[in-house]
Amino acid sequence: MDTSSPEKKKATKQRFMFNIADGGFTELHSLWQNEERAATVTKKTFEIWHRRHDYWLLAGIIQHGYARWQDVQNDVRFAILNEPFKGEMSRGNFLEIKNKFLARRFKLLEQALVIEEQLRRAAYLNMTEDPAHPSMALNTRFSEVECLAESHQHLSKESMSGNKPANAVLHKVLKQLEELLSDMKADVTRLPATIARIPPVAVRLQMSERNILSRLASRGPEVGAQNQSQGSQQMQVPR
Repeated sequence: MDTSSPEKKKATKQRFMFNIADGGFTELHSLWQNEERAATVTKKTFEIWHRRHDYWLLAGIIQHGYARWQDVQNDVRFAILNEPFKGEMSRGNFLEIKNKFLARRFKLLEQALVIEEQLRRAAYLNMTEDPAHPSMALNTRFSEVECLAESHQHLSKESMSGNKPANAVLHKVLKQLEELLSDMKADVTRLPATIARIPPVAVRLQMSERNILSRLASRGPEVGAQNQSQGSQQMQVPR
């Protein structure tokens, strides 16, 4: 016998689930983490753009088509997309601000979806990454730079306040960062020749970006079962 309260049952039904498994190759998940933290702390879950808004942006694009920003915004089903911009309504270039943001955000989502499809196909074909590939070395060094910078970001303030030990450590960290950036520069110079040999995404997948997006967003039983078995993308429309 289920003794759960009606409130708990309602909360369970309204649980929001949406993910794009881009493997960390875009900044999407970092943005989601920061945005959702801000939305939760301030309790402005509609006013601060985050993962839920991205879901409905994709739904609006699927419904109205590429770059039909005004049609999406005018559709009452996607009214949530207008909430983060209400504070900008007094500005003269209000619509331009909204449309530019939506275009940038959609481009990031589209990139993440394309990468997710590439990773899914790579897993299906049992393809593995080449550790010796220049792009892998660059990715590793970027992670090192990010980790080093984040773990020592407090040193700058302490150094400016006259903390001599912190100042000495800061100089060492900056030297490490300089060496890493120099290595990254060398890696980048080797990338153009490698990238030139890579076929375009549409050729490799034998699908257009529009078809990839439509396929990933499809809620058909066959696609849904495939996505569930691979754990790549979960979508559940909140009621």
